[in-house]
Amino acid sequence: MRSLGKKVELLRIIAHPIRINILEELITGVKCVSDFEEFLDISQPNVSQHLALLRRYGVIDYYMDGRLRCYFLRDPIIPDIIKILKKDYMGELPAPACCPVTKKGKYPGERRR
Repeated sequence: MRSLGKKVELLRIIAHPIRINILEELITGVKCVSDFEEFLDISQPNVSQHLALLRRYGVIDYYMDGRLRCYFLRDPIIPDIIKILKKDYMGELPAPACCPVTKKGKYPGERRR
């Protein structure tokens, strides 16, 4: 089980548009650096920096196929996180009945002063 600190660290590591795009691609299967260069439209050194960071934190790994580094997902939580990020939510949660905005109801707990 991940500690809260590890969960926060994981979210911090993946919280970049390029890294999210990389992870979305890796969910579909193994990719090499040139695959990422094509769809991300960034330089090979830039792609490699993002891959190295994800690898350093155990989110992804690679194997060698000749001269190619083939990257794949390691962390099983990533597909779930990406699925949630892609989900389209409609509207917002309703305000509570005791909300000062709606001016209805009373706070259900004990008030402390």
